[in-house]
Formats: sequence, C-alpha cells, structure tokens
Amino acid sequence: MAKDRNHPMRHAREDRDTSHTVPDTPQTRSPAYRLAFADEDFLCRDELRPVRLQLELLKTTLSMDEAGVESTVVMFGGARIPRPANRDRARTETLRSLADQYEEARRFARIVTEHSLRDSGGRRNVIVTGGGPGIMEAGNRGAHEAGGRSVGLNIVLPHEQAPNEFVTPDLSFNFHYFAVRKMHFLMRAAAICVFPGGFGTLDELFESLTLIQTGRMERVPFLLFGRDFWAKIVNWDALREAGTIGDDDLGLFRFVDTADEALALLDDWPLPRTRRDEIPGRVEA
Repeated sequence: MAKDRNHPMRHAREDRDTSHTVPDTPQTRSPAYRLAFADEDFLCRDELRPVRLQLELLKTTLSMDEAGVESTVVMFGGARIPRPANRDRARTETLRSLADQYEEARRFARIVTEHSLRDSGGRRNVIVTGGGPGIMEAGNRGAHEAGGRSVGLNIVLPHEQAPNEFVTPDLSFNFHYFAVRKMHFLMRAAAICVFPGGFGTLDELFESLTLIQTGRMERVPFLLFGRDFWAKIVNWDALREAGTIGDDDLGLFRFVDTADEALALLDDWPLPRTRRDEIPGRVEA
C-alpha cells in the first residue's frame, strides 16, 4: 500500500492486513493477540461505550463531509403510514386516511431536491429521513425521483428492518445509539418537517422543539404536516393554558397540510437576513 505523503507512519490498515497472514499458533489464535482496533469482541465491551459513541458520531460526520452534504431538510414521520396504493391494507381508518400524507411527503421531497440540484448542485438542503418505510420511504423516494441524493439514518431494532430502496447507498447509515442518531438528524438541519407518526416521531418532534426552545439549537423552519392529526394527538392549547409552555413557544412551528403550503411557509419564515438564502423553499415551486 502506498503511503500518504502527509502521513509517513505505517498505516493501520497495513498492520490489520498483515495480522491475517501470521502463522497459526496457540498464541496468535488467542483473543489477546488481536489488534485492539480490529477486535470486535473488545470493541463491544461495556467499558468501550464511550469509544463506540465517538465512532458513531465520527463515521457519519466524516462520510457526510466527504459527500459534500452542507445542509439538510429533515423529514420525521411514521413507518406505518402506507403508500396510497396500500391504504386498504392499513389496520385503522386513521392510517388509511394518512396515506395522503405519504404523497405530500414524496412531492415535498422531490421539489426540495429539485431546488437543491439547481441552486447548489445537490450539496445543500439534502433530504434526510430515518431510512425506513412509510413517511421515511416517501421522503427518500421523492428525492430519488428528482434525480438527487438523500440520507437515511437507520437504527438497529429488535424486529427486522432494512433501509428503504430509495436511500442513496453511500449515504445510508446504521446506528446503535438513538442519541447519536438524533444528533445527526439536527446537526446540519436547515428545516425540520414532522409528519404523523408514533412514539419515535413524537420523541423526535419534542426533542427538536426543546433544543430550539432552550437555545441549544438555532431556530429553523419547523413544519408539522397534518393539522387534524396534530390537533388531536397533542393538546397544544392545554399546555399553554397550564403555563407549562409560553405563548411564544407555539410560534416555534407551523401547521401545514400540503407540500405547496409548506414551501410557501418556508419562503416566508422569519429568520435573520443572513440566513434567508439557506431556506429550501426560497425558490418558487
């Protein structure tokens, strides 16, 4: 292997590869002889949790940097929202009605990606989802149909799950830690869009709002798709009347029902002038 002129020391890959060619002896078969960074059993020890957290943070960060992803448009939403063609198989009437949100998510992602390709060569406002089915699939699908890239941030779950077929392969990531995964959703976010969903979506919604409310994250456009769903699921006025949130907190987000409505709001979102050109809906649909 040729050495990097900026890195004259022997590369770790060389020693890793060489370690596979050593003579087979009781000593070399011992776990103690394995290189620490190539020893999966060692890396999975409880004491190595801080290292694993750092690795999950670094791997995705470096990959996104190398891919030239400068900013993202986050799309949260439920895995159980069906495609319109499959709405009759949904187990509840509400899920059947929410199939329309699949199409809105798909169209929204397509238009945002078209703008991204035209305005930044696909480097800014890249669609990012959880990489699974339902609304996540719709977001990645819309970006794919526009001819652009999209990110999928999957996580290992007890039941079988694989990335949907529309995630860009080089931007398809897998996580063990929910916390690190949520960091990656928000670290490059230029806008956050939340579609109907369950516990996971609610967790993502409220953590994101909390970070903005407390000033831990810069305010970005924050859209909740599906007015009727969110009005029924969360009693926002009761929270305000109880005094547990303030009137200003209800101004951190807006309700929308369609992709066109969302894009219009993104264009008019009240942000500092220095950031106006970063908003994905800046160009007319």
